[in-house]
Amino acid sequence: MSSAATIAIVIAVIVVLAAVVLVTSARRADVRGAGALSRETVKRDKSADKVSVPAGASFESAEVSARSTALEKASEVAPVAWVAPDEEAIGVSRRQFFNRAAVTMMSASIGAFGVAVVAFLWPRAGGGFGSKVNVGRLDDLLVQIRNEKGFVYKPEARTWLTAFPTNALPKARAAYAGQPSILSGMEAGIVALYQKCPHLGCRVPECKSSQWFECPCHGSQYNRVGEKKAGPAPRGMDRFGVSVSNGSVIVDTGAVFNGPAIGVNTTGQEAEGPHCITGGGDH
Repeated sequence: MSSAATIAIVIAVIVVLAAVVLVTSARRADVRGAGALSRETVKRDKSADKVSVPAGASFESAEVSARSTALEKASEVAPVAWVAPDEEAIGVSRRQFFNRAAVTMMSASIGAFGVAVVAFLWPRAGGGFGSKVNVGRLDDLLVQIRNEKGFVYKPEARTWLTAFPTNALPKARAAYAGQPSILSGMEAGIVALYQKCPHLGCRVPECKSSQWFECPCHGSQYNRVGEKKAGPAPRGMDRFGVSVSNGSVIVDTGAVFNGPAIGVNTTGQEAEGPHCITGGGDH
């Protein structure tokens, strides 16, 4: 073998051995870096082991004894003046509120209903029934009564107008002495009779043939000036006060006067023809 080959073999062996050494050193370094402790760490662990750490019970006892049991004084605050609460504000419950509201609304409703009833029943100050009604000029009314065969009806006053004979005034003054407003109308020559029958309130029509008022409901009959002649009525026809102002006839429908008693017959008028109803008695 030549010297050159020997040298080459020796170099190759050296290179392989060097490679093996390098690989082995690298693996040891990796193992120590991953899991091995450094020298400083090992030293600190040994110094820490020399410090005495108390057990759990001893530690708890030490903490309890160190805890303060003294009460801390509260800071002083100036007193606030007491103000009495509003009893209405704190004393009204939900139920009381609804009860009071219901009572208030009911009272208001009853009050409004009462005012409406009073307004309905109260005589009106203006024209129309329940007040003083101007029914026309006296001269014109007397002509109208004569043209309509003794009777004129005024619906705005619910009144029958008839003429009163002058020759019957002496008896009228005696029979109607307590009703001056009725007597004043008779002295002016006119009578205002309420349309209702004093028996049960039926509307009494005139009878042109007999020249009487004859009630179709129960047969009550009255002469032309409303004095009872027959039937179940307790008195003559009720009437209104009459006054004459500047030639106009004013009928006061705000006050109704009872008709004359049974037996009063100031005019002496009897039936002037056939009756419009039957069962009224013999005349």
